[in-house]
Amino acid sequence: MANVRIYTTNYCGYCTAAKSLLKVRGVDYEEIDCSNDGATRKWLIEQTGQRTVPQIFIAGVPVGGFSELRQLDQAGTLRAILAGETPPPSVL
Repeated sequence: MANVRIYTTNYCGYCTAAKSLLKVRGVDYEEIDCSNDGATRKWLIEQTGQRTVPQIFIAGVPVGGFSELRQLDQAGTLRAILAGETPPPSVL
């Protein structure tokens, strides 16, 4: 299964929703809480061009936030991406 990393803050409802979706799908993920970490937030902006969280990376590729994750799931492609059958789409 592809490595999933999710950057979150402790006050973000979309972060909670993204983690919940991943849990329901049985996906293990690494969570990086950047609530009080300006350096990580700056790095995320440089990597993704986005200031919002969550920011989700699958196999090192930024795929977006909760909305994009939900779209992948609803389209049925999330499973294939996680299984390594389909490359993750980059939002960049």
